[in-house]
Amino acid sequence: MAAAASAPAALYGRLNRASTRGFLAYVAAGAACAAVLACFVISSSDPAAHAAAAANGALRLSSRSTRVWPDLEFNWRLVVATVVGFLGSAFGTVGGVGGGGIFVPLLNLVLGFDTKSAAALSKCMIMGASASSVWYNLQVSHPTKEAPVIDYKLALLFQPMLMLGITIGVELSVVFPYWLITVLIIILFIGTSSRSFYKGILMWKDETRILMETQERDAQSKSDCAANDVVFDPSYAEPLLPQHKPTQKSGLETLWFNLSWKNILVLMTVWSSFLVLQILKNNTQTCSTFYWVINILQIPAAVSVFLWKAMELCRDSRARRMNGNLECVCEASIEWSPAQLIFCAFCGLLGGTVGGLLGSGGGFILGPLLLELGCIPQVASATATFVMMFSSSLSVVEFYFLGRFPLPYAGYLIFISILAGFWGQCLVRKIVHVLKRASLIVFILSSVIFASALTMGVVGTEKSIAMINNHEYMGFLGFCE
Repeated sequence: MAAAASAPAALYGRLNRASTRGFLAYVAAGAACAAVLACFVISSSDPAAHAAAAANGALRLSSRSTRVWPDLEFNWRLVVATVVGFLGSAFGTVGGVGGGGIFVPLLNLVLGFDTKSAAALSKCMIMGASASSVWYNLQVSHPTKEAPVIDYKLALLFQPMLMLGITIGVELSVVFPYWLITVLIIILFIGTSSRSFYKGILMWKDETRILMETQERDAQSKSDCAANDVVFDPSYAEPLLPQHKPTQKSGLETLWFNLSWKNILVLMTVWSSFLVLQILKNNTQTCSTFYWVINILQIPAAVSVFLWKAMELCRDSRARRMNGNLECVCEASIEWSPAQLIFCAFCGLLGGTVGGLLGSGGGFILGPLLLELGCIPQVASATATFVMMFSSSLSVVEFYFLGRFPLPYAGYLIFISILAGFWGQCLVRKIVHVLKRASLIVFILSSVIFASALTMGVVGTEKSIAMINNHEYMGFLGFCE
């Protein structure tokens, strides 16, 4: 029974290092192709058109677009946005990716919001769905062992770098041309979705094999019992048998067990530090000395927390190996080393940068990354959603002070997302429990990422074609202009 119980953990704990290196090579090659294409576009652009665009104030059109806020009224647009937003929030939080790649085009094309307002409202939807999902996950037990379903160590490792990456992504969104952002997002999303789908197929096959072996053992035990001539009441002998049942907890006991106040306090400290720095930066003149000082201060704030948690993971991992204990120090079944930690820091920055460029919570990178590190789907989804709750709420508070979204629409969309996040988690987790197919979470994750690649690709291509037809400047934009 113990071996059977540990089978899922061993199944999802394998890390395919060769495929991970292949995926990183794919991302690097895609980024190199995008850079070459950018150089070609810039070199072929007309300097005179560039100067004219700068003189007309159209050079930073993407960052200074006109604010468009439609009224909150019942019509077919609101119905479509409600249905698609509900489904996107439900499946996005189950997969641990948020759904920003679906929300931004939805708010922009269907409801008619401008791009910056759509990104701000997308953060509101991600925050609502993530908060309700975290509340649900705090009331469920870990599927394979006596531990919280949210891995706080991994959350503390990735959250600071994710927030730093979001700041970098927001700054780059001012400089990068829209078509280049679209190309980079499509390359990254197709790679992560295909990789996640491949892992889902492998998990499905292994789950099928485990289920077949379990059924064969049950059938064999039943046949052995039928061949026995002695029949007795099993309830009579039950008190004499050793009991190895997992500890049963009430809902309140599970909630308190899943809460780690020390780690949550550290996360809140990081969140508050970034919020103060962001508010100071937004009230400072762009490109002034104080502006750059505030930007630079975010680096030690993020790196210090990351290094503290990284050193703790390294010490725990080394101590357990020296004592002959092969149990993982956290859900990620890897050997914590400087190379692995640099890889995690890079992925956290990459996820945050994509989130800043796109207006999402960074889960499009963090969700697949946690699966790649060996986390089981339930823990990967719960941990990624927990981290996204902090990153998205930071952006929402910042956007509120900047007046980037209308409060009636934000309240309505947050309410829809809260319902979707809770019921999506509840429904999918029940299906996983009945079918014993945790790979369904991975398939949902890859599907949401692929759908985001399609929507962002269509919207980006349409806008890029319109810019070409209007003879707009297609190169990099000036940050301080």
